[in-house]
Amino acid sequence: MATGASPVSVVAAETAGTPGQFAITDREFRRFRLLVSQQTGISLGDSKRQLVCSRLARRLRHYGYATFSQYYEHLMERDPDGAELLRMIDAITTNKTDFLRESHHFDFLRSELLGPLVAGARAGAPRSLRLWSAGCSSGEEPYSIALTIVDALPSAWTRDVKILASDIDTQVLAVAMEGVYPLDRVAVVPAALREKYFLRGRGGREGFVRVRPDVRQLVRFRRINLREDAWPIRAPFDCIFCRNVIIYFDRALQQRLVARFVDLLKPGGYLFLGHSESLLGMRVGLRCLGKTVYQKVDEPVVTTAGPGAGRA
Repeated sequence: MATGASPVSVVAAETAGTPGQFAITDREFRRFRLLVSQQTGISLGDSKRQLVCSRLARRLRHYGYATFSQYYEHLMERDPDGAELLRMIDAITTNKTDFLRESHHFDFLRSELLGPLVAGARAGAPRSLRLWSAGCSSGEEPYSIALTIVDALPSAWTRDVKILASDIDTQVLAVAMEGVYPLDRVAVVPAALREKYFLRGRGGREGFVRVRPDVRQLVRFRRINLREDAWPIRAPFDCIFCRNVIIYFDRALQQRLVARFVDLLKPGGYLFLGHSESLLGMRVGLRCLGKTVYQKVDEPVVTTAGPGAGRA
């Protein structure tokens, strides 16, 4: 889905034409809508019918199926290891993301988290830092976090900095792990940062850049389905980025996810959401600092500020 990122990969709002000879019936659409919801938590409204039709048509062609019912039966009866189910999820989900997306979040990270970290370390406090990009898409968000950290902290202090980057989509994770992007993807990055933290490709890689090793080494990528009950996560985090992800879930799942994020934050830790996302009316252990930045507090409170609200 999210910046960084558009993060769990999320279903894009797009207009899809009729995919050639394939047409999806009402019953077939209901079955796939339920399956996608069960597997990912993503809620597909009626407006996504043509999107589902066009995205899954390629999988029908792959198997030579004539109907979506045949493909659904394949998923239910002829996919014992779940490999095709993963391909279906990858096909249904898509990702809108950029480097340094919603730049105010990275300004906040630099001033409110990294600045105090430097000051505290000088006074003998621990230097460790743990962050999570939940719904990292093709990697722009976690690498934006990493280059912000590398640029702000002395190199010796980044030895105990770890960034977990996760997504449900295996294809975008493969792109993210490679860390290679067309030049136009990094055009939004200030020139000074581009020169310091990206390597220009040569020969067959001309027109591309790769994230420098000292930035890439801070990030580890894993496939995590936010809807699942068990996440392979132990250590608490100083901050969690989950931007432009929960907007695609129903309210009950949003509340559940946010509560789990709060449990995984250190006292005083931060949660960053997307500009269109709000915790309005949720009873969670967070206070809104403005511009979709939330801080963990001791007692659950009912949030009253929506997206873009001023700092409390």
